[in-house]
This record gives sequence, structure tokens and C-alpha cells, in this order.
Amino acid sequence: MPEGHTIHRLARDHSKPFEGQTVVSTSPQGRFTEGAERLNGQRVDRVFAHGKHLFYQFSSSQHGPLYCHVHLGLFGRFKKIKAPFGDPKPTVRWRLTTRTAGFDLTGPNYCELLDELAVRRLRNRLGPDPLASTDQGEAFAANMAKTRRAIGAVLLDQAMVSGVGNIYRCELLWAHGLSPTQRACDVDSKEITALWTTMRRWLKIGVETNKIITTLDDDERPAKALTRSEQVRIYKKEVCPKCENPISIKSIAQRKLYFCPQCQRESD
Repeated sequence: MPEGHTIHRLARDHSKPFEGQTVVSTSPQGRFTEGAERLNGQRVDRVFAHGKHLFYQFSSSQHGPLYCHVHLGLFGRFKKIKAPFGDPKPTVRWRLTTRTAGFDLTGPNYCELLDELAVRRLRNRLGPDPLASTDQGEAFAANMAKTRRAIGAVLLDQAMVSGVGNIYRCELLWAHGLSPTQRACDVDSKEITALWTTMRRWLKIGVETNKIITTLDDDERPAKALTRSEQVRIYKKEVCPKCENPISIKSIAQRKLYFCPQCQRESD
């Protein structure tokens, strides 16, 4: 499933060709026909992301703005298309085009039409977003302080923090020497602040490079020069890059978590 940097990158990339444009909206697959028809001929006012959720805001009507909410899930994909547009594949859930540019969306978990109240309710259920324009570090710290669950589980809970996926989770915990089983409320507040700072920096790098890269602090080469293995420190690695002891794997929140038992011991 794409992590938050990918969705924010999509929001940025889709803002350029669509914002301020009147669009043609269709659902070749037929599973979004009613929503696509309501959006057809409307103007896109804004494209934005919150964690792993993507929103297209359309022109206001007498009932307020309309939104298309997209959550890609495991199988959702966007395909960029250019004019002249050929016939879409029958699996395309939503096709959105201007005179010159467009995309085909296939396989999302959600592609649904929402009103402003529904969008507000959805976003209120989501945790602070490291990529939000305003720093939401205080909200993140408050969420960590109030839960006794293992921090390795909390970081994947989108109600606690939005946009962090399994790769960032593994890399963040290792970089800060945190045991994945330590209770979030027991982590020192200064360390929580440092964790949030790293999270924001890494996800911003992800938006710019369209890749998960957590090693730029240690490598002076540009991101494009790094191999896939060199882009991360511990995820799917066999040996800890710091102490050279074997990496362990533990299932937390139904995902494989890679960690070093030596460098990530639970504090007293």
C-alpha cells in the first residue's frame, strides 16, 4: 500500500493539470457511474491529501463543494494519459480529463463522492499528518502519550498518525533506537519530538524523490545515485548496519517489522 509521501506526491502532480480546469469525468467500469456523472463538466478547485487519502474538490454548488475521495489500498493505481485519449480499459474505475491531460484510476479501495461534512468527519478520524502544511507535532505527541500500546503498532494506526507505512515504521524505530514493543506512552517526550522531526523530513524527501529514502543523512550522494538497497538502513536487511548483528523480524499490527534486538532494546 502506498505510504503518505506517494499520495501527497500525487496531490501535487494532479494539482498542476487539473486545478481551475473544467473536466470530463466518466466511469468506464461502471462502479462509479453516478459519482462520475455528477462531476462531469465541473471545475476542479483543489487537489489535496491527508495521509493515505486523496481528495479532489469540485466547484461549489447550492449545497457546498463536492469531493471525490480516493484511497488506493493495495491494488489502486493511477495511469497518466494525454490527448488524444484512446479508449479506456474496462477495468478503469474513474477517468478524469481536461483538453490535454488526464488519468485512469484502477483498483482503488475507495473512489467515492462525498460532501463537505463527510470529508470533515473522515479527516477528523485521521491522525496528524507529517506532511501537513502546519506542523502537527503537538497532536502527535499527545496521541503517543495517551496510549499504552506498543509504539510499533501505534505508528501504523492511521488514527494516531497519518501516512506512515511499514517501511518508514521500521526505519524510524531503528534510527531512534526504539524497541518496537515499548509502550508509546513510556517513550521520552524529547524522543517523540525527535521521531516526529525525522518523520517529517523523510516524508518530504519521499515527496520530492517519489521514493522512500532514509539514508541521506549518512550518504552525500544524490538520491538518484542510490541503489534500492542503499535507500534504506534496516528494512529487509539481514545485518544491522550499526552493530552488525543479525536483524530480527517480528509481526506487529499484522506486518513484518524488521529490527535490531541489540540497538533497539526497551528502556527501563
